[in-house]
Amino acid sequence: MPNRALFLDRDGVINIDSGYVYRRDDFQFQAGLFELCRDFQTKNYRIIIITNQSGVARGYYTEEDLQRLHEYMLDEFSQEKITITAIFYCVSADEAHPDRKPNPGLFLKAQAIHALDMPASVSIGDKERDIIAAQRAGVGTNILLDEKPNAITAAEYRVKNLREVVTLCI
Repeated sequence: MPNRALFLDRDGVINIDSGYVYRRDDFQFQAGLFELCRDFQTKNYRIIIITNQSGVARGYYTEEDLQRLHEYMLDEFSQEKITITAIFYCVSADEAHPDRKPNPGLFLKAQAIHALDMPASVSIGDKERDIIAAQRAGVGTNILLDEKPNAITAAEYRVKNLREVVTLCI
């Protein structure tokens, strides 16, 4: 069986994006997230988080703040019996940085470290830059979590909520 991954963007997919979220009090998990992850985990997908975190470079919060929030997030996943394989993040605000989405650097690092079958993997993002990065890295199925039905996207699928994903992919 190939090493498949479910790649998740953080802000906007894992949590409600209220702008540069770095405090636990501001972190709200998306409805249906844990069920989605459990379903993919049951099908032997590795769950990997890929996220731009330019708030560090912009001075809104520190990398230590980010680490604390990620520890909280991982603990919540663990309590839900969900294993997160890895979190890959880019703190740069430079659009040319190879790891900053829409560039594929973080996806390619995950592929190299975890020997992932990218065409057999799935990515969910809430912005077009998430979709472009995943496609550039060769991810086979790309899903845009978006409520705007008329926006143009390169994603194979557009969903209004995470519960819709399971019926598409597994």
